[in-house]
Amino acid sequence: MESKVELEVRAAEGSYSFADCDFLVKARLERANIQMLVKLVEGLGHLGVVTTTDKINGEVLIQTTKDCWPDLAAAINHMPFPIEILSKNRLIV
Repeated sequence: MESKVELEVRAAEGSYSFADCDFLVKARLERANIQMLVKLVEGLGHLGVVTTTDKINGEVLIQTTKDCWPDLAAAINHMPFPIEILSKNRLIV
């Protein structure tokens, strides 16, 4: 993982694209737990953003970065309710 200074230098040089970092995770959980997932991920600060994509079926989209995903995945594995990961994809823009 690059340091913040290394990333800033690459960004200043134009050799770094923030689109290279975007990582999308589709997941499913009990509908009643969606709001709790949103609050818990918000509480983790910088690790990701949760958006509900299908509230009836309990499907959400988690936007994170490839560097933050391992930490967020570890946190998700310790949530007080089960979360099924449906897919993980790099965002292509």
